[in-house]
Amino acid sequence: MEDVLDVYQCAYDPARPVVCLDETSRQLLGAMRAPRRTIPGHPAQHDPEYVRGGVVNLFLATEPLRGWRSVLVSDRRTRRDFAGCIKELVDVHYPTAERIVLVLDQLNTHSPASLYSAFPPAEAKRLADKLEIHHTPKHGSWLNMAELELSVLQRQCLKQRVADRVAMEREVIAWARRRTEQTKRITWHFTTADARIKLRRLYPAFEP
Repeated sequence: MEDVLDVYQCAYDPARPVVCLDETSRQLLGAMRAPRRTIPGHPAQHDPEYVRGGVVNLFLATEPLRGWRSVLVSDRRTRRDFAGCIKELVDVHYPTAERIVLVLDQLNTHSPASLYSAFPPAEAKRLADKLEIHHTPKHGSWLNMAELELSVLQRQCLKQRVADRVAMEREVIAWARRRTEQTKRITWHFTTADARIKLRRLYPAFEP
């Protein structure tokens, strides 16, 4: 826990950006019937029945100090999917960074081993060498600021029905672009000193 909290106290450094990454799944639901046209003075009417379109996975990466975020949609959440997300971070979003300081939870796919399962050894090592990984503790995923962004994504974008992957990509990309353009940053206040006071029950007890 203190390892992640110390990372959050670092000053902004474009050569070593602090990026938080998390993922969630989302069911695709299409309308059984088209909604009725809105009539002045009456709310829109939607049929409660829906068509299941499967499930997609959403990788959300955010750089809190810069106010940037990106959402990548994948069909699954395997090691190869995670590796593809990391490759996009390194080569597309941060090609000039010396090292990406990456905050993740402890899901079994969230490790450099996933890179080696998806790419040849030389490419996997190139990508792994660009990362400085900091895992949140078990039962401590709330320390990952990407969870805050996923919550906002749910409230602002995903309450509606989304029928297929193409529509999902369109919606989440537009949301991420709009929120980034508004420079919505996350200001993290919880520090290691706070943790030692408010969460002292989680620390080992030592007799003087």
